[in-house]
Amino acid sequence: MNLKFYNTLSNRVEEFKEIEKGKVKFYMCGPTVYDTAHIGNFRSNMCQDLIKRYLIYAGYDVLHVMNITDVEDKIIKKSIDRNCTINEVTGEYIESFMNDVETLNILKADVYPRATEHIREMLDLIEKLETNGYAYKKGNSVYFNISKFEDYGGLANLNKSSLILGASVDSDEYDKDNAQDFVLWKGKKEGEPSWDSKWGPGRPGWHIECSAMGMKYLGETFDIHIGGVDLIFPHHENEIAQAQCATGKKFVNYWIHCQHLVVDNLKMSKSLGNQYTLKDLLDKGYDPMAIRYLLISTHYRKLLNFTFKGIDGAAQSLKRINDFIFSVKNLTAAEGETEFMSQLIKDSEEAFQEHMNNDFNISGALGAFFDFIHQANVKLKEIKKRDRQNILEFVDRVNSVLGVIKKEEAGSLEEEILEKIELRNKARREKDFKTADAIRDELKERGIILVDTPEGTKWKSARRGGA
Repeated sequence: MNLKFYNTLSNRVEEFKEIEKGKVKFYMCGPTVYDTAHIGNFRSNMCQDLIKRYLIYAGYDVLHVMNITDVEDKIIKKSIDRNCTINEVTGEYIESFMNDVETLNILKADVYPRATEHIREMLDLIEKLETNGYAYKKGNSVYFNISKFEDYGGLANLNKSSLILGASVDSDEYDKDNAQDFVLWKGKKEGEPSWDSKWGPGRPGWHIECSAMGMKYLGETFDIHIGGVDLIFPHHENEIAQAQCATGKKFVNYWIHCQHLVVDNLKMSKSLGNQYTLKDLLDKGYDPMAIRYLLISTHYRKLLNFTFKGIDGAAQSLKRINDFIFSVKNLTAAEGETEFMSQLIKDSEEAFQEHMNNDFNISGALGAFFDFIHQANVKLKEIKKRDRQNILEFVDRVNSVLGVIKKEEAGSLEEEILEKIELRNKARREKDFKTADAIRDELKERGIILVDTPEGTKWKSARRGGA
């Protein structure tokens, strides 16, 4: 499969060549668990989920690592404000994040390493940097000397004149025009959690965490590192510096960065009242799969404009898919298969793959899939039993990439609805219209609308943003 995508490191689209044949080692910068994740955070998570799903679809064995930053300035501040431990703060938000991952049908990582459980690996990495001449102690902290790393700034395409040599900064985040020596180990401050080290008690800087944990689980050089564009500098730039100066090897072969999400063309912020969590949207009655569809439907390198109208549009797209599946499943068909449908499925899947192989062009891939649905619908009354099975298998393969139909839920829901319809039909045959109307009303309350047709009773979802 001729997969090509944009590599931030080289600033161009490249053909993907894995290090170990058939296997992909894949790292995603995970959440800093000081608050509930918002939809902007999940835009990046959806980006990595779509890419991971397509790699699996393409036949790769993917080893996926996503770190959890559970010690950091904002976490410590919240623990002090609440008068509780950092574990009490992080435990709440880790649980919230994992619940959202489940709700949005995001494939779980193979490993979720926590920073506080990998202090030893970080200390070992800092010691290597010190031994190799790239780290120095100042006061009670240890810093990385950016002047010693010739390639510093290569990922972010920094102008070398922007580097402020010899100046050190404790903050994990700083302006692109103010690149300074960054902290590897922060000396202990009053009231902060700390760990022992050869340099005295303290805690790791943010950047050292991902370098240490990435290499622990994926090796000194791995295939793909993904994250939001806001992480290119300083975080990912500093990850590269730490790893490569410690090992002398290339850290990551391919860097993928996802663009920001805006709301109604405005930057998302609490002050504007447009910063939404997943719970906020679910409380408004929106279907999580419609939210998922919206978040994956814009190419990862394009700004995503999130609107409620957009969720409604995503819901209509999901409805087309679900209505098509329902129609195919409920067709009465003769034995055999047709040449037309076999060729249509083959051509459509090739088109889907061609678009996804071209820098994960999801817009083109979705276009190919909906074109298939349109053409298949035209010939639906002519298909045969084997066609029906082939269609459903093709839809399953596409959905393994899109992830917008949670099959276990769809199956159980459909089974329950069909049972209710049969009970209602039985009541109508027995002229028990009170029971029949009660069943219709019960389903309507749950967002299921029944439609009586000459071919029997059909159903559809009426949930806001639903299928």
